[in-house]
Amino acid sequence: MAPPYVGAMAIFPRPVSPRSAAADLRDMFSRDRPHRWSILALSMTLTGILLWGFLHDSRRPEKEREIIYFENWQADRPDSAIIRRQIEDFARYREAFENKQGEYQRLADSLGIDWREDAARSERERKELFAAKEKELEQKLAAALEKEGGAADNAATTTP
Repeated sequence: MAPPYVGAMAIFPRPVSPRSAAADLRDMFSRDRPHRWSILALSMTLTGILLWGFLHDSRRPEKEREIIYFENWQADRPDSAIIRRQIEDFARYREAFENKQGEYQRLADSLGIDWREDAARSERERKELFAAKEKELEQKLAAALEKEGGAADNAATTTP
């Protein structure tokens, strides 16, 4: 059997009313407490410091200016030069992709993740995609060279 005082205790504390909160505050700052103003100043100062710290920490730094450089191409640049540049860019992309994949594979090894089976499957798919893209670029280059060759022949024959 529970002691008699347990039955009289409430499970939840009684609600605090504004009147009782004001009475507690008045009692706290009554004349019989000698350090009431210093405690109030200290608590307000500490609260202000904490709020200032949170505000200061939540500010985002200003975004630095980003300078973007671009290449300036001639307007009369032939299509073959453009496609050659695309071939070079694709080769650089492929190399960067393989380097980044190697980094992730080393990370997976260090974490104990088995990646080899999935990598073999995706490597086959990637090789097919890369080969198709390279073939497409080579076909475009051949067509552009043929077109430019025909245009150069036409220009040479029409010139007096």
